[in-house]
Amino acid sequence: MGNVFTRLYVGNGAFDIVGKRVRWYITSGIILLVCIGSMVFSGFNLGIDFKGGTKISMPSVSETSQVISTGSVEDSYAKALPGKKPNAVQAVGSGTSATIQIKSPALTIQEVASLKAALAQDTKPKGGQGAISDSAVSASWGGEISWKALWALFWFFVVVTLFLAFYFEWRMAVAALVAVFHDVIITAGVYSLIGFEVTPATVIGLLTILGFSLYDTVVVFDKVKENTRGLLGLTRRSYAEAANLALNQTLMRSINTSLIALLPVVGLLVVGVGILGVGTLQDLALVQLVGMFVGAMSSIFIATPVLVDLKMRDPKYIAQAKRVAARRAKASGPQTAEGIESVDDEALAADLRQEEALAAAASVPHRTAKAADARRRPTGKRQR
Repeated sequence: MGNVFTRLYVGNGAFDIVGKRVRWYITSGIILLVCIGSMVFSGFNLGIDFKGGTKISMPSVSETSQVISTGSVEDSYAKALPGKKPNAVQAVGSGTSATIQIKSPALTIQEVASLKAALAQDTKPKGGQGAISDSAVSASWGGEISWKALWALFWFFVVVTLFLAFYFEWRMAVAALVAVFHDVIITAGVYSLIGFEVTPATVIGLLTILGFSLYDTVVVFDKVKENTRGLLGLTRRSYAEAANLALNQTLMRSINTSLIALLPVVGLLVVGVGILGVGTLQDLALVQLVGMFVGAMSSIFIATPVLVDLKMRDPKYIAQAKRVAARRAKASGPQTAEGIESVDDEALAADLRQEEALAAAASVPHRTAKAADARRRPTGKRQR
């Protein structure tokens, strides 16, 4: 275990992530198929904001200061409206502001009156029947939020593609978008598989995780760009090996960033469920928790391997990889992988020293000869 942590800290390319990319593709493909299948055949547990309906809210404390359970509320609902079931019965908030919310399919005025009367009689909430409120929720509001979210997602992808193509190159832009789509599909699929309720807060949280996924991917790509600068003229490493080294060099940073980012989200989830009760805070934290974890995995196991596959379609990089293999094959005497790596590191150090020397020479200011100096001729006499 200590050796694993040492290799993580050193980041010397010991983990062959890119070389084993086929297994990551297969694993990711299976997960994607399961998620897509669930979304197609099972769909989503859409909240009342998307389907429309009636929302009933009542105090969670009775007149005798006893806490009203959600089970007793469900029993009253079944007695008042036989044959119907609520979409959700949730305890929201804490302390004096704690309430119980009933999300139900659309009810008529008579059904709402019967339900409120049954709740007042069975649970005896503080304030009586007058403390029980109802509101009709239209499905158009949730649809409008979803439509705006899709437009925001579309423009997000357009802007990100242009930025990555300009700052890096089009292959890196494509690889990053593949990873982002991967994150969105799996996060949505988890909601479909487990049956989490999809609310407007879920949609908002889904948009926020995209930036985190791209941030981690851009950090790795920046290191890949640094490691592969001038690679076509060298025979130390192939593009796949240089990209794998970049992954290892940023792996510890990716893990630390993900853990630090996930801790506040876990805190939000704990506060949302344990203290404030279920609600918007829980929905927002839940989608962020799933999406940020999946985003961290995709930046390591999906984005860079896809980039390598796109790059290795270029004949120039294929030829360079062949030159690397030929150089190693011609190395005198049997050499281990460590020996080859040592030779590569020595060549890399020599190149870096040469580049530093050239940069230092270019940065040294030189004195321009003055006109008087140019006219001066040597006389052969010593000057005092």
